[in-house]
Amino acid sequence: MEQKVQEHARFADMENGTAEDWKIIADAFGDFARGLPDRIIAHLKLLDGDFGGFPVDRLTHCLQAATLAYRDGKDEEYVVCALLHDIGDTLGSYNHADVAAVLLEPFVSEANHWMIKHHAVFQGYYFFHYLGMDRNLREQYRQHPHYQRTLEFVSKYDAPAFDREAETLPLEFFEPMLRRVFAQPRKSLYKKAMEEAS
Repeated sequence: MEQKVQEHARFADMENGTAEDWKIIADAFGDFARGLPDRIIAHLKLLDGDFGGFPVDRLTHCLQAATLAYRDGKDEEYVVCALLHDIGDTLGSYNHADVAAVLLEPFVSEANHWMIKHHAVFQGYYFFHYLGMDRNLREQYRQHPHYQRTLEFVSKYDAPAFDREAETLPLEFFEPMLRRVFAQPRKSLYKKAMEEAS
């Protein structure tokens, strides 16, 4: 089996990089970027077995939210957002919604990005008052165009997805959707350069 020899840029610091060096890096980036769906799936699996005091583990919660959205006829992008809405729990213990939103932002609509970015504030309605916080914190966004969308996401797909008996489609069911959503960014600092290179 023939193994491809990896080329490497030859500079010791970015300031001294040449066009040839950056061509090597750009070529390697394409291969790395294509592996993003695999890395997302692997990271999502880190939620398996992590209950955090909830009735179901965090992976099951994400799968249930996606299952509810799918069964309700939501499009693939929305379903994938539901699947990944809490992927930030592992590294963003204090800002999990921001982590998920940053991951999704290049690939989803502005409406879906906003919904995921703000879902933690909206879900706070159910428990913030038990923690000495303002449960109505979401009201600061009442006039925002995506307020109702986010309210629906939390009330119909996020909040009910802690049921041990609920239908929970497996991760493998959602994997093709995830791969399609993450196939090509809609917006990125590097989008133009990527299009010109292909």
